[in-house]
Amino acid sequence: MNVIIAETDQQLEDGFHVRREVFIKEQHVPEEEEIDEYEEEATHFVLYDDQAQPVGAGRLRTISTDVGKIERICIMKQARGTGAGKLLMESIESFAHKVGVHKLKLNAQTHAEGFYERLGFKTVSERFFDAGIPHVTMVKTIES
Repeated sequence: MNVIIAETDQQLEDGFHVRREVFIKEQHVPEEEEIDEYEEEATHFVLYDDQAQPVGAGRLRTISTDVGKIERICIMKQARGTGAGKLLMESIESFAHKVGVHKLKLNAQTHAEGFYERLGFKTVSERFFDAGIPHVTMVKTIES
Protein backbone atom coordinates (compact mmCIF):
# COMPACT_ATOMS: atom_id res chain seq x y z
CA MET A 1 0.00 0.00 0.00
CA ASN A 2 1.12 3.52 -0.74
CA VAL A 3 -0.08 6.95 0.45
CA ILE A 4 0.38 9.96 -1.81
CA ILE A 5 -0.44 13.64 -1.57
CA ALA A 6 -2.94 14.30 -4.35
CA GLU A 7 -1.34 16.63 -6.88
CA THR A 8 -3.12 15.76 -10.13
CA ASP A 9 -6.80 15.95 -11.03
CA GLN A 10 -6.88 12.14 -11.29
CA GLN A 11 -5.40 11.70 -7.81
CA LEU A 12 -7.92 14.17 -6.38
CA GLU A 13 -10.72 12.31 -8.16
CA ASP A 14 -9.44 9.01 -6.73
CA GLY A 15 -9.74 10.48 -3.23
CA PHE A 16 -13.22 11.85 -3.92
CA HIS A 17 -14.22 8.43 -5.29
CA VAL A 18 -13.28 6.76 -2.00
CA ARG A 19 -15.09 9.45 -0.01
CA ARG A 20 -18.24 9.07 -2.14
CA GLU A 21 -18.19 5.28 -1.72
CA VAL A 22 -17.72 5.40 2.06
CA PHE A 23 -19.53 8.52 3.20
CA ILE A 24 -22.27 9.03 0.60
CA LYS A 25 -23.11 5.47 -0.51
CA GLU A 26 -22.28 3.49 2.62
CA GLN A 27 -23.08 6.00 5.38
CA HIS A 28 -25.73 8.01 3.51
CA VAL A 29 -24.14 11.42 4.13
CA PRO A 30 -25.65 13.99 1.73
CA GLU A 31 -23.14 14.95 -0.97
CA GLU A 32 -23.61 18.65 -0.21
CA GLU A 33 -22.34 17.98 3.33
CA GLU A 34 -19.48 15.72 2.24
CA ILE A 35 -17.95 18.02 -0.39
CA ASP A 36 -17.45 21.42 1.22
CA GLU A 37 -15.85 24.84 0.95
CA TYR A 38 -12.53 23.60 2.38
CA GLU A 39 -11.61 21.26 -0.48
CA GLU A 40 -9.33 23.74 -2.24
CA GLU A 41 -7.38 24.82 0.86
CA ALA A 42 -6.85 21.29 2.21
CA THR A 43 -3.98 18.94 1.46
CA HIS A 44 -5.55 15.71 0.18
CA PHE A 45 -4.12 12.23 0.76
CA VAL A 46 -4.99 9.08 -1.16
CA LEU A 47 -4.11 5.52 -0.16
CA TYR A 48 -3.61 3.04 -3.00
CA ASP A 49 -3.55 -0.74 -2.62
CA ASP A 50 -0.94 -3.00 -4.20
CA GLN A 51 -2.96 -3.06 -7.45
CA ALA A 52 -2.86 0.78 -7.58
CA GLN A 53 -6.56 1.05 -6.73
CA PRO A 54 -7.62 3.89 -4.39
CA VAL A 55 -8.83 2.41 -1.09
CA GLY A 56 -8.41 5.26 1.39
CA ALA A 57 -8.55 9.02 1.60
CA GLY A 58 -8.32 11.95 3.97
CA ARG A 59 -7.35 15.57 4.13
CA LEU A 60 -5.46 17.98 6.39
CA ARG A 61 -6.15 21.66 6.91
CA THR A 62 -4.01 24.08 8.87
CA ILE A 63 -6.50 25.90 11.11
CA SER A 64 -4.01 28.06 13.04
CA THR A 65 -0.26 28.61 13.16
CA ASP A 66 0.62 25.14 14.44
CA VAL A 67 -2.73 23.30 14.57
CA GLY A 68 -3.90 20.97 11.83
CA LYS A 69 -7.33 19.44 11.44
CA ILE A 70 -7.56 15.95 9.96
CA GLU A 71 -10.81 15.40 8.11
CA ARG A 72 -12.66 12.95 5.87
CA ILE A 73 -10.63 9.89 6.84
CA CYS A 74 -12.14 6.86 5.12
CA ILE A 75 -11.14 3.38 4.07
CA MET A 76 -13.04 1.21 1.58
CA LYS A 77 -14.64 -1.90 3.09
CA GLN A 78 -12.28 -4.32 1.38
CA ALA A 79 -9.22 -2.59 2.91
CA ARG A 80 -10.45 -2.30 6.50
CA GLY A 81 -8.58 -4.32 9.08
CA THR A 82 -5.43 -4.45 6.94
CA GLY A 83 -3.48 -1.60 8.54
CA ALA A 84 -4.62 0.78 5.80
CA GLY A 85 -6.13 3.31 8.20
CA LYS A 86 -3.03 3.34 10.38
CA LEU A 87 -0.78 3.84 7.35
CA LEU A 88 -2.95 6.71 6.10
CA MET A 89 -2.97 8.42 9.50
CA GLU A 90 0.78 7.97 10.01
CA SER A 91 1.41 9.52 6.59
CA ILE A 92 -0.80 12.52 7.35
CA GLU A 93 0.84 12.98 10.76
CA SER A 94 4.32 12.81 9.23
CA PHE A 95 3.40 15.45 6.64
CA ALA A 96 1.82 17.65 9.32
CA HIS A 97 4.99 17.51 11.40
CA LYS A 98 7.11 18.48 8.37
CA VAL A 99 4.99 21.59 7.74
CA GLY A 100 5.18 22.80 11.35
CA VAL A 101 1.98 21.42 12.83
CA HIS A 102 2.39 20.49 16.51
CA LYS A 103 -1.19 19.70 17.43
CA LEU A 104 -3.68 17.62 15.46
CA LYS A 105 -7.43 17.80 15.86
CA LEU A 106 -10.16 15.63 14.35
CA ASN A 107 -13.84 14.86 14.74
CA ALA A 108 -14.08 11.07 14.92
CA GLN A 109 -17.15 8.98 14.34
CA THR A 110 -17.68 7.31 17.71
CA HIS A 111 -17.29 3.79 16.28
CA ALA A 112 -13.70 4.78 15.31
CA GLU A 113 -12.79 6.43 18.63
CA GLY A 114 -10.76 3.40 19.78
CA PHE A 115 -8.80 3.37 16.52
CA TYR A 116 -7.73 6.99 17.02
CA GLU A 117 -6.97 6.39 20.72
CA ARG A 118 -4.53 3.64 19.68
CA LEU A 119 -2.81 6.25 17.49
CA GLY A 120 -2.37 8.58 20.48
CA PHE A 121 -5.43 10.82 20.16
CA LYS A 122 -7.37 11.89 23.27
CA THR A 123 -11.10 12.62 23.38
CA VAL A 124 -11.80 16.22 24.42
CA SER A 125 -15.54 16.60 23.83
CA GLU A 126 -18.89 15.11 24.59
CA ARG A 127 -20.62 13.21 21.81
CA PHE A 128 -22.24 15.34 19.09
CA PHE A 129 -23.91 14.62 15.77
CA ASP A 130 -22.58 15.58 12.35
CA ALA A 131 -24.55 14.50 9.26
CA GLY A 132 -26.68 12.43 11.64
CA ILE A 133 -23.66 10.39 12.80
CA PRO A 134 -22.33 10.52 16.40
CA HIS A 135 -18.84 12.04 16.71
CA VAL A 136 -16.34 13.18 19.33
CA THR A 137 -13.52 15.72 19.00
CA MET A 138 -10.06 14.29 19.57
CA VAL A 139 -6.58 15.87 19.75
CA LYS A 140 -2.97 14.76 19.65
CA THR A 141 0.26 16.64 20.26
CA ILE A 142 3.04 15.79 17.81
CA GLU A 143 6.44 15.51 19.44
CA SER A 144 9.26 17.54 17.92
